[in-house]
Amino acid sequence: MAGYKASSDEGAILSEINVTPLVDVTLVLLIIFMVTASLIVNPAIKVDLPKATTGEDAGQTALTLGLDRTGKLYLNAQPATPDDVKTFIKGALEKKPDLQAVLGADHTVPHGRVVEIIDLLRTAGVRRFAITVDQPRK
Repeated sequence: MAGYKASSDEGAILSEINVTPLVDVTLVLLIIFMVTASLIVNPAIKVDLPKATTGEDAGQTALTLGLDRTGKLYLNAQPATPDDVKTFIKGALEKKPDLQAVLGADHTVPHGRVVEIIDLLRTAGVRRFAITVDQPRK
């Protein structure tokens, strides 16, 4: 039998590594990561983004705005008013003058509502912004 030592070799050195505990620990860690992965993801509102083939990664930002299909405004995944957004931007611009905003709107939101939010950003002092799109599958 592989790995079995006869009783006459009691003083012999065991040269094989028992990998069973290693596999057990690895599987437990894998399960923990799988369960907690859904909790690590940033909270977001459900929007059906428009498709665009030229979309690029905007990088990490401290200011994300969202418009759901009813046109309701969200600031960093929390319901907000335009005044809340202005107050947040004022404080954020003091810490980071080159603040970039990322705007995601459901594809059913009227164009005029999206323009209102862009105007809100610009009047609050944000000069750099990106619009979130979903790249179509090939």
